[in-house]
Amino acid sequence: MNISIQNMLLICITLFAIAAAGGLVMAGMRALAKRNPPAWLALLHGLLAGAGLTLLLLVYFVSGLPVLAAWALLLLIIAAGGGVVMNLGYQWQQKPLPLPLMYGHTLIAVVGFALLVCAAIGT
Repeated sequence: MNISIQNMLLICITLFAIAAAGGLVMAGMRALAKRNPPAWLALLHGLLAGAGLTLLLLVYFVSGLPVLAAWALLLLIIAAGGGVVMNLGYQWQQKPLPLPLMYGHTLIAVVGFALLVCAAIGT
């Protein structure tokens, strides 16, 4: 069975889209309800995003990626770093997530996701 790079990108997009939906719910909880989201939701969000990131890294190292997808990968790695900081530095210590960090994480992830979608459409 031969899966194309474009199909792999579509799988990554699907995983990131589901993770993004959870991220929007969590951002709403933090910004509007002024409380941290439940740990299970943060873990599920991270698991789905991590799965998408792992698959994208695999494609990068095994087959290569279009330039836009490589830039998306870089931005998504940076966004993942922000997610790890929020989870380990704040969520697990039951401290309120800092809104600037949350917004920065969101912005970087959204730009990375948009580049990934553009790369998938262009290939």
